[in-house]
Amino acid sequence: MDPRSSTVDGVLARSARRTPDRVALHFADRTWTYRELDDAVTRAAGYLGELGVSAGDRVAAYGRNSDAYLLAFLGCARLGAVHVPINYALTGEELGYLVEQSGSRLLLIDPALAGPVAALDSQPKQVVPLRDAAGSLLERARTGELPELTSTVADTDLVQLLYTSGTTSRPKGAMMTHRALVHEYVSCVHAMAMGDGDDPLHPMPLYHSAGMHCFLMPYLMVGAVNHLMEAPDIPEILRRVEDDRLGALFLAPTVWVPLANHADFGTRDLSSLRKAFYGASIMPGPVLARLREHLPGLAVYNCFGQSEIGPLATVLQPEEHDERPESCGRPVLFVELRVIDDQGDDVEPGGTGEVVYRSPQLCEGYWDKPEETAEAFRDGWFHSGDLVRIDEQGFITVVDRIKDVINTGGVLVASREVEDALYTHEAVAEAAVIGVPDERWIEAVAAFVVLKGEVSSEELIAHARGRLAGYKTPKSIHVVDELPRNQSGKLLKRVLRDQVPS
Repeated sequence: MDPRSSTVDGVLARSARRTPDRVALHFADRTWTYRELDDAVTRAAGYLGELGVSAGDRVAAYGRNSDAYLLAFLGCARLGAVHVPINYALTGEELGYLVEQSGSRLLLIDPALAGPVAALDSQPKQVVPLRDAAGSLLERARTGELPELTSTVADTDLVQLLYTSGTTSRPKGAMMTHRALVHEYVSCVHAMAMGDGDDPLHPMPLYHSAGMHCFLMPYLMVGAVNHLMEAPDIPEILRRVEDDRLGALFLAPTVWVPLANHADFGTRDLSSLRKAFYGASIMPGPVLARLREHLPGLAVYNCFGQSEIGPLATVLQPEEHDERPESCGRPVLFVELRVIDDQGDDVEPGGTGEVVYRSPQLCEGYWDKPEETAEAFRDGWFHSGDLVRIDEQGFITVVDRIKDVINTGGVLVASREVEDALYTHEAVAEAAVIGVPDERWIEAVAAFVVLKGEVSSEELIAHARGRLAGYKTPKSIHVVDELPRNQSGKLLKRVLRDQVPS
């Protein structure tokens, strides 16, 4: 192995050498020291090798958060295999697509999720339990001799296919190298002042890049004591923060909102909580104000990026929230960005354009999708597809995904602007705006809303018309019980487009 190489599993190995007897991870009734966790990774890698996995092979993981899930990722990294995390909410064709498109030779599963796997039309080549069963990865990783691993892993090797959320089209597997992710971990540690005394709680799903790569892995890098939950259960989160005196917490805004409004929020002693992280969407102002009022010493960080960059690209610091509450901050340590117009020129401060990146954190491209790779990587930059506004100091504010901009009568409308107008009505709990085909206008503005009070569609349209230009005002309102989101809280507008009456 090249002594200059820095691999993902090496992040843990270094912490294990520095503080071998310090607790690395609590999960359920199990506690792992850094030495124990690092040894278990080696055993997990050896077991995967016994199962026929070789360097470069893809290994899919379909499970909820657990110590076994973490061991699977790091075991793949140490063996030189490529980990393929799969959203545990996916079933049927969506699940089958990821297994087949990635070419995974092995599928690691939670036994509780065996039903959706058994129902697939095309069965995976090999299925092995992650935990809670004989012959599971966890069982083999916990005890036994440490195997001698013969594979050599370079930091330029692939370590994960990080599939995009697929909010507008089929998910694409971003090919992440060890080198890219290790750089991203350092960016996270620097941008969010992570330390070994932060005592973080990790409830968000590890199949998603934010939970694994913005928080759990960077905190293992700095030698913190990590507390892992199987799922983001709100009463349990509040209990754990109080009982275990935890200090740092990342949640999507879709979890922060009900947490801040939960009856236990005002009664639990949450004074130990010093850092709050959010991302994936904007935090509603009233929720942020409630958090900061109840916990006046709380440092709040807004994290923004996308799977292809590991995923952290920018951070809005705690002291920057008052002046720029809608911004997602400035680029992190290893990220360079520009905001460009349709001709590829930099927009002026205050202008809007596509944000493009240069960074060692970036993926190598999309797995088995050369055309999409070429489209994203051009002119020496990675093109994000995000429409943002940039100010004089380099702070960016997300306007919309470029694919979510609506072309109505030849004029472009940002769906986010229309959503913001609808949110100002007291009866609107959630809003999502899309363009729908229209014979006269090319696309018409249509809104889907979840209500928390009584209001008619006509009243909502009139409310929006009072705040927007006529061409931006929704032509139709569709009231729904809930908006479709993936497990990380991202809105699935492609699902809404399928729901529009023809």
